Amino acid sequence: MSIYTKTGDLGETGLADGKRLPKNHQRIEALGAVDELSCAIGVLRAHSKDENLNRLLVGIQNELSGICAEFGNSKLAKPLTDANIKVLENEIDKLEKELLPLKNFILPGETIPSAHAHLARAVCRRAERVIICLNKQEPLNKAIIPYLNRLSDLLFMIARSEAWVSWAPSRAKQGRGASPSFARRAHGGTVGSPK
Repeated sequence: MSIYTKTGDLGETGLADGKRLPKNHQRIEALGAVDELSCAIGVLRAHSKDENLNRLLVGIQNELSGICAEFGNSKLAKPLTDANIKVLENEIDKLEKELLPLKNFILPGETIPSAHAHLARAVCRRAERVIICLNKQEPLNKAIIPYLNRLSDLLFMIARSEAWVSWAPSRAKQGRGASPSFARRAHGGTVGSPK
């Protein structure tokens, strides 16, 4: 089967249930925004060397695919629940225990993985805004918006964590970064060591 079908040449696209919608329909905008978010997270995953983080990101991408399936009216869609949100909250809590309280604005770009995490965070925020507009037109699964809200928070924490992995003493002196414990682990030391 060819990748091109020509069925969208007049500006329409089809959902899983066969329904046709204009490509600028709010539902299609929302679907595209979530797809773009998954791609941004995929780029972050491609640049991360943390296997645990990558496993988490794969799981998130699968859940985002589930949101796309919901928007596409697929019978195979597995709706998000509060349990999915709780998983994200648990991950945020873990990172908050590792990182020092944030006292300054953060300028994205400390490291490549951190920069990609910030970009994914911004894309997530945009997807959330698009979906809020759709939700006003047609009620959606109530877990989707809180999930994206929590996901953007998690991506922000991941960005901070990834920036700290490449810690250098000069950053600590300038008050930049996150937590000494992260830095010492990154450089082979342990918490409390002078490494």
